[in-house]
Amino acid sequence: MRSVPLWALVSSGCAPVSLIMGWLVAASLQGSPYDPAAQTISVLAAPGRSGSWVMTAAFIALGFCHLLTAWGLRPAAPAGRVALAAGGVAALAVAMVPAPSSGGSLSHGSVTTVGFVVLAAWPVLAARAGTAVPWALRPLPSLGATGVMAVGAAWFLAELHLHGVAGVAERAVTTLQSVWPFVVVLSCLRGSLRDGCPG
Repeated sequence: MRSVPLWALVSSGCAPVSLIMGWLVAASLQGSPYDPAAQTISVLAAPGRSGSWVMTAAFIALGFCHLLTAWGLRPAAPAGRVALAAGGVAALAVAMVPAPSSGGSLSHGSVTTVGFVVLAAWPVLAARAGTAVPWALRPLPSLGATGVMAVGAAWFLAELHLHGVAGVAERAVTTLQSVWPFVVVLSCLRGSLRDGCPG
C-alpha cells in the first residue's frame, strides 16, 4: 500500500480549520443582522457583506486544501481522489460565483450542489478492499461516511425548503465533509507507521 506524504496531514487538517474560522470571523464582522442558525455560510460571502472577503478567502483555502489532499492521498482509489479534487474545485467555484446579496442564484446553487454531491460521494469512491487497506479507506467506514454526509445534505435541503435551521444543518454537513479527509490521512499515516514505512 502506497504511503501518504506528511504534508497531506497539513492540507487535510487546514481544511476544517479554514472553513470554521472563516465562518466564525465573517459572522462576527457581519454582526447582528446575520443569523447563523437560519442563514447559510454562502450569505457571508455575498458581495457587500462586511465579512465577505473573509468567507471568500476561506472557500479558496478550503478548495486548495482539498486539491492538495487529493493529490497526496495515494492509497485511495483514483475515483475517490478525483471526486475529492472536484470538491476542491467546487469550493473555489463557490468563491468565484458568490451568492447574491438577496434572493437566489441558479449558478451559485448549482455549484454548491455539485460540491455537496462530490464531497459526499468521495469516501465510497475512494474505498479499497483488502486487509492492508487503512481503516478509513475500507468499504464499511467509507460507505458509512458517505451515508452520513448524504443524510446531512438531505437535512440541509429540507431546512432550506422549510425556512428552518438551514445554517445549523449546513455547518454540520460541511464540517463533516471537511474533517473526513483528515481522518482518512491520519488512518493512512497510522497504517504506514505500523508497517514501518512512514510517508
